[in-house]
Amino acid sequence: MKILLTGAAGLLGGEVAGRLVDRGHHVTALINRNRAVRRNDGRLVEGVTLLDGDLGRESLGWNEAMWQAVAGGHELIVHCAAVTQFDAAAAVHRAINVDGTARVLALARAGGMKFLHVSTAYVCGTRDGPVAEDPRDERYPFANGYEASKAQAEALVRASGIAAAVARPSVVVGGWSSGAIRSFDTIYAAFRLIATGRVRVIPAHPHATIDFVPIDHVTAGLCDLAERIDEAAGRTYHLVSGGPVPVELLRDVIASVPHLVAPTLVDPARFDISALPRSERRLHARVTGLYANYFQRDPRFDDGNARAFIGRACPPTDAAFLRRLIDFAGAAGLVPSGPSRARVRAAP
Repeated sequence: MKILLTGAAGLLGGEVAGRLVDRGHHVTALINRNRAVRRNDGRLVEGVTLLDGDLGRESLGWNEAMWQAVAGGHELIVHCAAVTQFDAAAAVHRAINVDGTARVLALARAGGMKFLHVSTAYVCGTRDGPVAEDPRDERYPFANGYEASKAQAEALVRASGIAAAVARPSVVVGGWSSGAIRSFDTIYAAFRLIATGRVRVIPAHPHATIDFVPIDHVTAGLCDLAERIDEAAGRTYHLVSGGPVPVELLRDVIASVPHLVAPTLVDPARFDISALPRSERRLHARVTGLYANYFQRDPRFDDGNARAFIGRACPPTDAAFLRRLIDFAGAAGLVPSGPSRARVRAAP
């Protein structure tokens, strides 16, 4: 197929580009400031056509002739582009994640293209228990502006009338067999502060879980959906682990690594940020606090649609997998890989 891929320079987009090229598809990579389209292992993707475009501008910054040429020259849009920072301004989330999606949908409509939209499983908001592969339950509020903007984008896709599928990855981390990841974004920033002992106390419910999903499971699933978009259209697919990691297990695995510091988990009702040392208060407010809600809920994402369509489940995201993620982070210099004097503290 002739596929237009947005967000091609990003973590997911670069790996998706490489996999689609490997499968014989013609990929046009929509890029903006970053012109390098790389696989998760850092290799540049060869064989893609680079195309400048800006989701924050009307008509993506193109003139009418360019708009019509791109619209008529592709069969499918795989829409990976998004601002994923939780602390981005609401106007930024709106401009790229919502209005940008509307612009890409308009392009798809102009060219009669099909559409694969990459969302997030956490559009479910602050809820626990089973989460179906359906439009979200409006009773639950969002934890941050990113989740809200992705839910709004999903609504635009469903209302567009375009033949579209929605893919919802959970928290994307390194590859399953190696733990490798090209860039340490989002939750890795919080992990670094926690594992190095700069943030020692985390407000967390004892039964909370985080759904870590390997990047290779997500990107392979996205490519399967793209290749069979005619069959996939009209449904939502959770690209998730199927076995979320208990926060207490994450703490215990960190504790098992001698040179890292396991956090103290405190019931959120008893968490008092004013009692923390000044430096930790600052880091909690700037970084770890952005992810605090993910340590306080237990969503269980149903991935029945995805399993039935793709024909495989995610491999186990167990303690051994977490250790591979941590070992890669140490080898890459994100966290120390040598002895440390730090020790696990008892819960207050």
